[in-house]
Amino acid sequence: MNKKPQLLIFDVNETLLDMNPLKESVNSAFQNENAFDVWFPMLLQYSLVETITGQYHDFSEIAAASLQMLAEKWGFSYTEKEMKKILEPVKKLPPYPDVPKGLEKLKKADVILVALTNGKPEVAEGQLIFANIDRFFELILSVEVVKKYKPHAATYNYVLEQTGTSAENSMMVAAHGWDIAGAKSAGLRTAFIERAGKSAYPLAEKPDLQVASVTTLAEKLLL
Repeated sequence: MNKKPQLLIFDVNETLLDMNPLKESVNSAFQNENAFDVWFPMLLQYSLVETITGQYHDFSEIAAASLQMLAEKWGFSYTEKEMKKILEPVKKLPPYPDVPKGLEKLKKADVILVALTNGKPEVAEGQLIFANIDRFFELILSVEVVKKYKPHAATYNYVLEQTGTSAENSMMVAAHGWDIAGAKSAGLRTAFIERAGKSAYPLAEKPDLQVASVTTLAEKLLL
C-alpha cells in the first residue's frame, strides 16, 4: 500500500450501518426470512435501470416501488402508508461495533472523511446522526445532486470535485462489490469491508485492501 489517502469516501448502508432492523421489518411483513435478500437487490437493480435509462426517482421512491413489486409477486397487498411503515427502520440503524472506533482513528490522523450514499440527503444525514457518527464526516453527500446512482463514475467524481481531491489520493470504502468495482473504474483506490454475506466481485479489478472492519482499515492505513 502506498501513502495513506487524503480522502476516504464511505458507503453508508451495510458498510457503516447494520441493516438488520430493516431486514427484520421486511421479513416480518412478508412472513419470509428471505424477503429482504430478495427485495434489496431489486432496489439496487432498479436504481441502475433509472441511471441507464436516464430517469431519476429518489432512492426512497425506488425502495417503495420495488417493495410493491415484491408484494405483487408474492400475493401481498400493502397501502402506501403500510409500506412506509415497513421501510421506516432504515432511519434508525445502529453502526457496526467497529465503526465509531475506526472512524475516530482515521479522523485523528487528519484524513478527510466523506459519506456517499444512494439515499436521499435528509435520510442519510438522519441515519448518521442517529448512529452518532455524523461528527466524523466533513461532508455527507448523496447521488441526488448528479442524479445517477453508484456505481456510475459521475457519483465518485462529484465527491472529488467537492473536496478538491484527486482520484489517486482518494479511496472508496464499501461492503459492496459493485461499489468497489465502480470506484476502481473511476480511478479511485478502494477498500472492501468484509461484512457478513458480502463478497468482492471476482470479475472486477481487486480492491487495494480487503479487511474485516473499519478498525482494521484504520490500522492498515495508519501504519
